Amino acid sequence: MSDTEQEPRDAAVDETVAALERELKAHGARRWIRRGLVLLGVALLVGALGLYQRLTAPPPDPRFQTRALEQRDVIEQVQSTGNVKPLTEVQVGAQVSGRVVKVTVDFNSQVKQGDLLAEIDPSLYGAQVSQSGAQLKAARAAHARAKASLATHQTTVKRLTELSTRGLIAQSELDQATGARDVAAADVASAEAQISQIRAQLASAQTTLTYAKIYSPIDGVVISRSVDPGQTVAASFSAPVLFVIAQDLSKMQVMAEIDEADVGRLKEKMTAEVLVDAFPGEKFRGLVSQVRYSPNNVQGVVTYAAVIDVENPDLKLRPGMTATVTIRTREALGAVAIPNAALRFRPVLPNEDGEQKRSQVSEIKHDQGRVYLMEPGAGRGQEEARELVVGVGITDGLFTALTTSELKAGDQVIVDQPDAKPKRGFSLF
Repeated sequence: MSDTEQEPRDAAVDETVAALERELKAHGARRWIRRGLVLLGVALLVGALGLYQRLTAPPPDPRFQTRALEQRDVIEQVQSTGNVKPLTEVQVGAQVSGRVVKVTVDFNSQVKQGDLLAEIDPSLYGAQVSQSGAQLKAARAAHARAKASLATHQTTVKRLTELSTRGLIAQSELDQATGARDVAAADVASAEAQISQIRAQLASAQTTLTYAKIYSPIDGVVISRSVDPGQTVAASFSAPVLFVIAQDLSKMQVMAEIDEADVGRLKEKMTAEVLVDAFPGEKFRGLVSQVRYSPNNVQGVVTYAAVIDVENPDLKLRPGMTATVTIRTREALGAVAIPNAALRFRPVLPNEDGEQKRSQVSEIKHDQGRVYLMEPGAGRGQEEARELVVGVGITDGLFTALTTSELKAGDQVIVDQPDAKPKRGFSLF
């Protein structure tokens, strides 16, 4: 092929390539235009959505949460646990040893003072009484013989004395008779002492014999019996407890353990409420009769026993029950009460570095409290907290009674600051 024919062909190819390039450029421009229009539409949609949200968004929440003061009864209480016990409880034991031959009562038996509860075999102690009685008779006979001998010697001395004054007998014979009389008098005194000794032995044996029968010392109810017929009891070192008698179950006591931090608030005659698991929801009324000075130290925890007398007319309370005791120490009826959360609240303010910290507060007296009132700011959500010191009284753990008149029922006080709480989650920026 010659150069003349080649040139037109190259020109045609170049023109075709140029046309293709122009077509591709035009197609790319249209594609970018479409993309731009789509992006513009999305941007306009997002902007419109944001504008709609701003126009329809609710106003911002207040910077602080508040709560109104209430007029209510504020009752200060001390709570503790304890055990129910009879008002009077007597442990009846045996003073002598031996085999029990009779038991006349059982659990829950009603007894009167002097009623027979049990009897120990009296054979041995009856024999001792008989022996002492026989010894007493013998001693009395010896005493009578000694008195007769003394009377004989006294008569002899009297006769010999008359003969001696006449000089009819020797002085030695009179002296011998006088000595015999004195010996007879000593025998009489010895016999009398022997009688007294044996009489005391007899009385002791008779008393021991009476101990073989065990009687009730009081009127009451048998709440414990630990002996059966045929059982042998030994009272050599200490009297074994055979029965426990409660005098009157219609009046009970609760021995409550009061923490040392609360014992200073307790006084006698304070009212109390007693709850037991056996009767849930039922309250038994009681009265503090004694706060004991003796401490109880268990693993370093010091408590003091408080005795609460409880009426038990229906005999629902039983000895040994675990009771929850609530004692009213003080009360303010119809007082203006402030939530304790308001007294604990402290506003959080940003510092120069943008971090948050609690505001510094000054010291107050023990009978004062610090509260904050919400004041309007530049706008909603920018309110300010104004400090106010008020007088406070007793508390029930949730509310505290006010003792001054700076605030009244219905006034709002700050209890929380939501924007001071750390936000959860994460941020991309």
